[in-house]
Amino acid sequence: MPHDRSPDDLISHANTHKKGHGHNHSNVEHLHSNINEEDAAADLQVLTTQFIDGFVQAADKTSYLKLAGVPFERPGQGGKKALKLVDVELKTEWQVGTASPSFGSRELSYMPYPKQLVRERCNMGLVYVSIDEKDTIDIRDFLEAIRND
Repeated sequence: MPHDRSPDDLISHANTHKKGHGHNHSNVEHLHSNINEEDAAADLQVLTTQFIDGFVQAADKTSYLKLAGVPFERPGQGGKKALKLVDVELKTEWQVGTASPSFGSRELSYMPYPKQLVRERCNMGLVYVSIDEKDTIDIRDFLEAIRND
């Protein structure tokens, strides 16, 4: 098969890529695409939705979190005591309208949505505790950190 590679080939390929050679790169510029902020936000929304759907459907929630790389312990403030993952919160909201600042006024301009524009939003929080501290990490922050690593 033309794409069979040994692990050594993949490591060598990765090292070559890090040095800026390979993939038919010219010495003048590197042509990888960069995602813009709007596309990155949409991508994160898709990842979040899929992650939450997968968690809800998982028969073994603990294994799902482990496979996703969710830490079950993490440092607390100042790194003094480890926080333990104890809860996963799911929060559903329905956006039924929009409000924004009005021009030249301290009042908000409010527009309720007709039924076809009402949207469900679901979010997840990872709740960590120690004897002295409680901290909730928004799943979007967790997924963003993974994506940027």
